Amino acid sequence: MAHILIVDDDELIAELAANLLIEAGHACGWVTDGHKALDLLKWRRPDLLLLDQDMPGISGGQVLRELRSSAKNYDLPVIMFTAMSGAQDEASALYNGAQEYIRKPFDDRFLLRKVDLVLRSRAETPQHRDLREVLEMNAGVRRDGPSPRRAV
Repeated sequence: MAHILIVDDDELIAELAANLLIEAGHACGWVTDGHKALDLLKWRRPDLLLLDQDMPGISGGQVLRELRSSAKNYDLPVIMFTAMSGAQDEASALYNGAQEYIRKPFDDRFLLRKVDLVLRSRAETPQHRDLREVLEMNAGVRRDGPSPRRAV
């Protein structure tokens, strides 16, 4: 079971996706704007974020950039979840750090497959570490992690 947060200003879409993910065995909730998402992420880190690209106020792209520059959430898995259909929008989302891109309206099986794919790929990686710890370990300052890479 994964904890999934949906950030979408369309409550109907958010509720449909949440119900589908809950039926698949995940814990799921949603918020309706990027500011609420960033506030919530200060208190709890989900296993996955489904993030709408086009929202009033702070856009999904801005939320994603904020996450990628955060020491706490730099590696939080994100699936962009949007009605925007241009190839440039998809490329931009992936360039900015999204793991996947799902267009709305979504197919139930496709959404579940993408969520499972991202969650499985995260299960095979080491557990989250604060960015400062990773940088200190790579610089050889910390001794509680892998030894720093050395040039050969």
